[in-house]
Amino acid sequence: MVTLVVATTTDPASNGPATALLSMPGWTPGPNFDGVIRTFICGHLRLLQHDKGIVEEDDLDLRWEKATAEPVDEVIFLSKHTAVSNRPALTIHPIGVPHLKKGDVPPQGGRPGWAAPPNPRMGPWLILLKKIAQSHNLLPEFEITMEATHHGPVTTKPTMFIEIGSTEEYWKRQDAARVVALLIWEGHGLGEGSAIGTWDSCTTPKNKVLLGLGGGHYVPRHMDIIQKDGCWVGHLLSGYALPMEDPGQSKVKAEDIGGTWRQAIKAAFDATREAFPGGEILAHLDQKSFKGWQKNAITEYLASQNIKVGKPSDFC
Repeated sequence: MVTLVVATTTDPASNGPATALLSMPGWTPGPNFDGVIRTFICGHLRLLQHDKGIVEEDDLDLRWEKATAEPVDEVIFLSKHTAVSNRPALTIHPIGVPHLKKGDVPPQGGRPGWAAPPNPRMGPWLILLKKIAQSHNLLPEFEITMEATHHGPVTTKPTMFIEIGSTEEYWKRQDAARVVALLIWEGHGLGEGSAIGTWDSCTTPKNKVLLGLGGGHYVPRHMDIIQKDGCWVGHLLSGYALPMEDPGQSKVKAEDIGGTWRQAIKAAFDATREAFPGGEILAHLDQKSFKGWQKNAITEYLASQNIKVGKPSDFC
């Protein structure tokens, strides 16, 4: 099984960490992939470097398997992060656009209604990322946070994005690029320690997985749990990924509330369950971000799908 690390030369926040990663020992040139994608090999890592936008190359995992006969275990994309605040940040997030309906054109890649299996390393790696950033004096200048599920490209294997934000000044920061490279290196056990965030339901003492519902893009209520306990993290659907049509009355059945919110929850749950075989997927709601009718509808739908709702203490 191999891990694909995907970078693009068009983005300094992608190319910088890729260059820093390639400065680690043991890399050798890999096969020319699809004629235009350069590849490099180190142990089970496969670094793919292309010249398109980071969300423009769909199905890289399936294409790699077809071209090389190597089964892909996970995919990690390196990218820039943008934010209105312009605050420097290092972020991790799952990908997908499960709330978009058929016929919609995803603004940043992906396929309407689709969510990639979330990479199980995300929760443990967020804790590791904060530790490495601290050791490289990036804190408190840089915020370390998860983001909600968003954008493409399409993949079928467990996937995450690791991003540097939020302006060109920070995208080019070599110390930030080094931290991201070390996260991948140490997280995969290529340094002095063991790999971190490898999911195995048979040997993992805590098998509860957080499926976040509601809140803003930086999922603050879910982050309260993730950064404190380093729990397993699945998809994180912010409020904008749960479109619900106001019924205009307080007492109404979930099935009568329009919008693609049910589709989004189901796609996110199914993808999370696929990424964590044998795990117990618990929905965690940002209670205060919902109106009463929204919370009632969501909890009713979750019950109908046999999806349990977890409290913060359930993930400890």
